Amino acid sequence: MTVFLNLLSLLGSLGLFLFGMKTMSEGLEKFAGDRLRNILAAMTRNRVMGVLTGLSVTALIQSSSATTVMVVSFVNAGLMSLAQAIGVIMGANIGTTVTAWIISFVGFKVDIAALALPLLAVGIPLVFSDSSRRKSIGEFLYGFAFLFMGLNLLQQSAQSLDVGTMVAHLLASVSGGGYLTILLFVVVGALVTVLVQSSSAAMAITLMLFDMNIPGFGLAQAAALAMGQNIGTTVTAVIASLTANTQARRAALAHMFFNVFGVCVVLVVFYPFCHGVEWFVAEVMNASGNKLFELSAFHTAFNVVNTLILIWFVPQIERLVCRLMPDHSASEKRLHFISGGLLSTAELSLFQARSEVGVMARRCHRMVEMLRDALAAERDAEFNDAYERLEHYEQITDNMESEIGDYLRQVAEGRLSAKSKHHIACMLRQIDELESVGDSMFHLGRTLLHKRRNEPQPFTLWQVQRMTEMLGLVDTALSQMRDVLDEPSQSAPDLTSHYATEQAINDLRTSCRAANIEAVNSGEYGYRLGVFFNDFIAECEKVGDYVINTVQEEASKEENGPRKAE
Repeated sequence: MTVFLNLLSLLGSLGLFLFGMKTMSEGLEKFAGDRLRNILAAMTRNRVMGVLTGLSVTALIQSSSATTVMVVSFVNAGLMSLAQAIGVIMGANIGTTVTAWIISFVGFKVDIAALALPLLAVGIPLVFSDSSRRKSIGEFLYGFAFLFMGLNLLQQSAQSLDVGTMVAHLLASVSGGGYLTILLFVVVGALVTVLVQSSSAAMAITLMLFDMNIPGFGLAQAAALAMGQNIGTTVTAVIASLTANTQARRAALAHMFFNVFGVCVVLVVFYPFCHGVEWFVAEVMNASGNKLFELSAFHTAFNVVNTLILIWFVPQIERLVCRLMPDHSASEKRLHFISGGLLSTAELSLFQARSEVGVMARRCHRMVEMLRDALAAERDAEFNDAYERLEHYEQITDNMESEIGDYLRQVAEGRLSAKSKHHIACMLRQIDELESVGDSMFHLGRTLLHKRRNEPQPFTLWQVQRMTEMLGLVDTALSQMRDVLDEPSQSAPDLTSHYATEQAINDLRTSCRAANIEAVNSGEYGYRLGVFFNDFIAECEKVGDYVINTVQEEASKEENGPRKAE
């Protein structure tokens, strides 16, 4: 019974460590999420800057997975090429070794749990603050405290279970295998990382075991476990990307190739590499005999050397992963950027959702050309083709509204800053307006269909000219809306041109309505034809309102709230 309780304590300690790491990462991510995304977008012009950016961002937020998710989001949105993303991922691999150095400097000989309660005391008033930024700092301190507590309890639970003796017996049974033993430890390291879903937690366990002075468990064995952890963390990403889009899978595959290649290269010179690390720690760092420093230095050296080798072959890696994973997806699939699975985090998923809103806007814009085709069609076959495409796109916008809305509601359940919650509310209103645009476009097509079936008299030249002019203004409004949605800004967009276009639509609607009544009264054409013409013009004016509402929501992200078009 005692052994069972100690085992549960060990698992609970590991869970507390993982929770602390996650909370700390999320707190920093919410505090500096926008800045981090801006840095990633601006500082990846070349592969060297990409590596340095990935290193610094990952060292800051202590999560290579979060960095990878941001990178994949930018690749999906077209703000970053896959080649640039590969460079950032290389840097993220180096940045994630900072966790090992923190543990090594603090050490297991120090009562690190003593730091936890003071950190919690400092974090309490911040967590309950009204300011989202102070809340994020408080969450970071809470996460750091839980990480320390988990690490301390993990050590105590391991001692209670006498893990050192068990590992020593296990090592005795496999010792003397040379490279086969090293390969076995690489496999074990990968499996443990996949099991705990965190390379940082796996490294903490390895550092703890290494600090126990277990017979037969030296730097070579610990280093092999560390190399396996580098592979294991990529397996986790690959599994997570199975439900994601093609670009996400390519990024995960590039990450796996990068780490597997590094393990293969280092295994060729494994023992000299270990001796070189020991020399560096003893002679350069002047820390001879510090085992934790040796393992941390190996972990960092492995990723640095791997990056220095492969950074020159980023274009080749890109071509390789694209060839191994071609994009067979249909061009008209509903969602391009939103992916299920473990790659999504609450804050970063907003960027993917925003990209989907842009796709929805582009779909609505394409419907203008279909309406022009329907209006100009002389034969029934031509009209039916345009009408069927309109109907298909209207169904797509309905489905996209439902799927993006469900996705945003799931994101809203996560840990979000107040600003991100406001952005979710704005995007929910935007997809509602865009779905209304799709409906109105279909209603315009249906108006033309009913006229074609029930009114033999053709539209007059003046009516066709006014309808074509109105479609041109709607086209302009949708194009301006796309420019705003496709180019996110940190400040509210200038809506002067948007209001001018909407006013032009309203003025044309008013003049057409008056001229239509006069034409019907004077007998230029029949009442029923006038109704169809008026319905068409009025529905176009509704589209203008929906469009201006959409861009106002975008502006309200940086202002106090949305306004509605009348």
